[in-house]
Amino acid sequence: MRRVSRGPSDGPGSGPCIGRALASAGDRDLTGSALVSSQPLTFLGFIDRRTGLVGQRGHPLFGESVAGKILVFPRGVGSTVGPYVLLEMQTNGVAPVGMVMHRGDLGTIAAASVARIPLVYDAEPDPTKRFRSGEVLRLRSKDGKGTVSKSDS
Repeated sequence: MRRVSRGPSDGPGSGPCIGRALASAGDRDLTGSALVSSQPLTFLGFIDRRTGLVGQRGHPLFGESVAGKILVFPRGVGSTVGPYVLLEMQTNGVAPVGMVMHRGDLGTIAAASVARIPLVYDAEPDPTKRFRSGEVLRLRSKDGKGTVSKSDS
């Protein structure tokens, strides 16, 4: 069996992910610890709005807190109630500081917009394969464009 070597931008943690960003959250430049899920998330029922803990048994992030993290996940699923849940999490101080999705969905985009949480979506290459939980990421958004990379600091 022949091994195929990966180029410098193919592996986890190398190179930025570029996507669309919410204008409603304003131009932002922030750093935070990544919390990465390989599975989709919904804010209604999966995440406790009072504590920020992922409470869905069987989910890869079960028991983890999203509070103060840059939440990286493939896409959102679920309810139109998500914006209100995320807004309540923001009010309770347990919301993520930023979010990154490989594929944007209207529910999560609306939720981030209402809560004014920076969101990069339709990010390429797939950020769930590029980054790992615990890495410090830098999320930048300006004029509807977003970039996420490992932080230099």
